[in-house]
Amino acid sequence: MYTDTIAAIATPVGKGALAVIRVSGPETFNIVRKIFRVGKGKKLPENLKERFVYYGFIVDPETCKVQDEVTLIFYRAPKSYTTEDMAEIICHGGFVSPQKVLSACIKAGARLAEPGEFTKRALLGGRVDLTEAEAVLDVIEARSDREHELALGQLSGGLKRKIQQIADNLREVLMLIEASIDFPEEEIEILHPQKAQERIKLIIKEIEELANSFSSTKVIREGIPIAIVGKPNVGKSSLLNALLKEERAIVTELPGTTRDTIEEEITIHGYPVRIIDTAGIRKTDDPVEKIGVERSIKKLGKAQLVLFVVDISRPLEEEDSYIASLLKDKEVILVINKSDLPPAFDTEDALKLVNPKAMVRTSAKLHQGIDQLQQLIIDLTLSKQGIQNDFLINERHFDVLVKAKQALENCIETLESGLSNEFVAIDLKEALNRLGEITGETTPDDILNMIFSRFCIGK
Repeated sequence: MYTDTIAAIATPVGKGALAVIRVSGPETFNIVRKIFRVGKGKKLPENLKERFVYYGFIVDPETCKVQDEVTLIFYRAPKSYTTEDMAEIICHGGFVSPQKVLSACIKAGARLAEPGEFTKRALLGGRVDLTEAEAVLDVIEARSDREHELALGQLSGGLKRKIQQIADNLREVLMLIEASIDFPEEEIEILHPQKAQERIKLIIKEIEELANSFSSTKVIREGIPIAIVGKPNVGKSSLLNALLKEERAIVTELPGTTRDTIEEEITIHGYPVRIIDTAGIRKTDDPVEKIGVERSIKKLGKAQLVLFVVDISRPLEEEDSYIASLLKDKEVILVINKSDLPPAFDTEDALKLVNPKAMVRTSAKLHQGIDQLQQLIIDLTLSKQGIQNDFLINERHFDVLVKAKQALENCIETLESGLSNEFVAIDLKEALNRLGEITGETTPDDILNMIFSRFCIGK
């Protein structure tokens, strides 16, 4: 347990109605009693009620000058977020009041908290495991409804329960293996090597399924990358604006207006999507536009889905065919834009250029067909993701799962080679230790420090 008491502003500094200052540690009560005055200057009572809202004022402990009008809530250990004595002071927002209240706490004996130290104390106090602690940051940083939903699932222990289930199965196998080591004289074989292999292979399969969901949750975190491509003046920027529901890109009748890629993030049906509006792809002697075209082609390689836009009011040209040739290995939605105008070609001709997964008619100018396009985007990108878990798998979890799987594959090789069970037990323990890194049971201090350094001060 910690012997010092920490304090920090737990809300963003800036203009706002309210701010929260957190205090946590063994001296919390003594510190708030030094600086909090109830009503007309009275100190807090010795028998302070837990989870009760006190109204009063914060004073400077050195000058007794009033710093702000506040409310105070006290939490007694272990029934607090950090499992320590803890207080939350709610003061006026802005730049000055929160700093004055924090300064009073520091003068009264607290020290400024490090990034993520409140949650770190919650972890070390057993209030949360490491997956739940990481989920706190995920909830705060969620940029879409779906990411927020999965982060809450992890905060509620979804990933922890799955890891514990796998670890329990491993411990049972390890127990039987160690029993065969401790009682070699027994005539009955405790765990046949073939049975051990079967059970370990089932555990490997569970770990693989968990690790495979990393790519799905990575999409949820980072957004689905989608490129809008087409020759100049087919309505790519207008389509971007229609999807964003704002005038983000400049739209003119002049071809080549967009000379660089424009990347924006939107949410479609609760999922984050990164839309990349590219410069019109064509042969040009303009050096600036040429750079934009080259960047557009590079962006195609990173896109999970491509919206290939053609202008129904203009005949198909060699430029359309050239762009189509760049999309042979990509998943494509053919967007027949400007469908409010008289057609200059048959859509069958456009379908011959490219083999799209879907086709949609739109009028970006009139916002027609945009809802249908959004639905197609979700159907084509998320249908293959197979997001079945109610939690997030981050890169750290993925790396540890891969190492745990490798340790279990070593177990299989050891069993097949006929080596003694002592070697099998070593690999099983290695796999268990790796799983413990996910929940925090065996996580090295440097990894813990790295994780909590990403948190803001006050959380």
